Amino acid sequence: VQLVESGGGLVQPGGSLRLTCTSSGFTFSDYDMRWYRRAPGKECELVAFIRNDGAISNFTPSVKGRFTISRDNIKNTVYLQMDDLEPEDTAVYYCKRVGFWGQGTQVNVSS
Repeated sequence: VQLVESGGGLVQPGGSLRLTCTSSGFTFSDYDMRWYRRAPGKECELVAFIRNDGAISNFTPSVKGRFTISRDNIKNTVYLQMDDLEPEDTAVYYCKRVGFWGQGTQVNVSS
């Protein structure tokens, strides 16, 4: 199983980024997927969830209305669209399937 995140970077407050997690080594469409983040000095936090068929998603309250999660079960990829970013969103973002984590991608929100 491999989960590879990309799309992080430095963005100004109010900006947008789209994170991508490309998976391999398992039947992607069988699994729910999640995005987590770990901010400096804080515990790992579940940010977003999407069901295996993409029909259900939910978000931690601090990102509702700003972040969108989606998936492409043909491309074996899950996305996290992050809009109206805030400095508090600065963290390493991880893609997760049950039992497996990606290596993470750094997001920095700063002016």
